[in-house]
Amino acid sequence: MSSVATGGGARPTRRAVALTTGLLVLFLIYALAPTWFLIVSATKNQTDLYSTFGLWFSSNHLTDNLQDIWTYHDGVFTRWIGNSILYSTLGAAGSTLVSLAAGYGLSKFDFRGRGALFALIVGASLLPSTLLAFPLYLVFAQIGLTNTIWSVLIPYFINPFGVYLGKVYADSSIPTELMEAARLDGAGELRIFWSVALRLMRTGGITIFMLVFIDIWNNFFLPLFMLTGERTFPVSLGLYSWLQQAQTARDMNTLVLTGSLLSIVPLAVFMFALQRYWRSGILMGSLK
Repeated sequence: MSSVATGGGARPTRRAVALTTGLLVLFLIYALAPTWFLIVSATKNQTDLYSTFGLWFSSNHLTDNLQDIWTYHDGVFTRWIGNSILYSTLGAAGSTLVSLAAGYGLSKFDFRGRGALFALIVGASLLPSTLLAFPLYLVFAQIGLTNTIWSVLIPYFINPFGVYLGKVYADSSIPTELMEAARLDGAGELRIFWSVALRLMRTGGITIFMLVFIDIWNNFFLPLFMLTGERTFPVSLGLYSWLQQAQTARDMNTLVLTGSLLSIVPLAVFMFALQRYWRSGILMGSLK
């Protein structure tokens, strides 16, 4: 027999609660299984990796694997981690500033074609980034910027989905009356944006920064097209190069698996450090 909540809404049945809980548990297992596999595999040597059960531990060789990965090829893995942090931080910072400025302009200024421009931005946000990697390579090859840091930073600065979020956050967090009061006090439009709008959109800006940072960290195809020098690789492309070597020469699977585990540690630290911002930021964006 179903019951009715005091607030007027029907309470979920036990069957519905059990079904929802079961689906959430399955989703949790599906999400954590790859990480668990990496943790277990990072503790094994080459022999145990192929001869023991993949989802449980055998003898512990984690220290040896960590020493190998930090010293292999003059410590190139450390360089890849540094490159990923550099590309992700600068790319996310530039993209956040451009997205907030463009979103603020679309939200607070009325001009001809604003609706069509916003529709175009929403449509562009639906394009997969892998589809644009080769055209971007042709453009950057023409201007001689391939295999430079700018070939992977500049494309990240323009983020249609970030512009969309910037407009949503500007709509919900900046009162038009406050801008009019600032104009009456003599503030120019640029000062209003820097001194008023950016402060009010801080939570939204951190959310955009976080989303773009993760997207850049995990991006693979753009660096694959743009970068050729091993010392310029981000960690995702560097691990891929090791994986290719493992298929043709030395068996480097333990290095690849240990490196994959280490590559998610900075992301985990980043997420926990900003969790109090992105929770409220995502909620703010979802309510609009």
